[in-house]
Amino acid sequence: MRRFEGMIALVTGATGGFGRRTAERLAQAGARLVLSDMKAEPLDAFAASLDAETATLAGDVSQEGLSEQLVKLAVERFGGLDIAINNAGIAQSFVKLPQVPSDEARRIIDIDLMGVFYAMKYQLPVMEKQHRASGRTGVIVNIASVAGLSGAPRLSVYSAAKHGVIGLTRSAAAEYATKGIRVNAVCPSFARTAMALDFLKMSPSGIEAAAAELTRGVPMKRLAEVDEIVSVILFACDPQNGFMTGQALAADGGITAI
Repeated sequence: MRRFEGMIALVTGATGGFGRRTAERLAQAGARLVLSDMKAEPLDAFAASLDAETATLAGDVSQEGLSEQLVKLAVERFGGLDIAINNAGIAQSFVKLPQVPSDEARRIIDIDLMGVFYAMKYQLPVMEKQHRASGRTGVIVNIASVAGLSGAPRLSVYSAAKHGVIGLTRSAAAEYATKGIRVNAVCPSFARTAMALDFLKMSPSGIEAAAAELTRGVPMKRLAEVDEIVSVILFACDPQNGFMTGQALAADGGITAI
């Protein structure tokens, strides 16, 4: 039997970066998928390319109603929810705190932090109900960042949001540890994603200088490959990994080792 055979998995931010590759690998491992991202057309095209049963709903994770509708879609279309990957997020301008526009700061908090709060607000009760009814377990993986594990110069608001994601993760894990639900966070450093490239483009010093700045403190002296991060996400989802909850798993090339 394949690793996630028959399980129902929800993935936000599903058309790019970690979300896209996570969805592909979950499909290959037998999962049925509920996918979401901002734009319907690329989302539907991606879903159609997968060898899996899929349902899609486009929308903005900063709007609470989307999270409610995604969980409802999983239940109505497939009969429940086993795995939730709360991946959708945005980056910020690579500047010092006073230079971050206030509207940009609010948008980062709304998507990167409140989006995860809304997601879990609707995912946890459904998973708890399933466990109470039949012993069925659930797992939530929130995509945080190594910037959520320490200070991150020139990424102040993004860092604050990701610290918040880790706080939500640990709190929910403790609240639901006896309810058959595991909640963990994955904390990558920068990887070769479109969002990372867009982030580098925002730097006033240019892409090459920004890339050098990003990897200067990485002991491995390189960006992560997307599959390296996705492998950690799937590890956190694995039903055989049943005793790990409330953890912030750093996949950071050694940053937090020094």
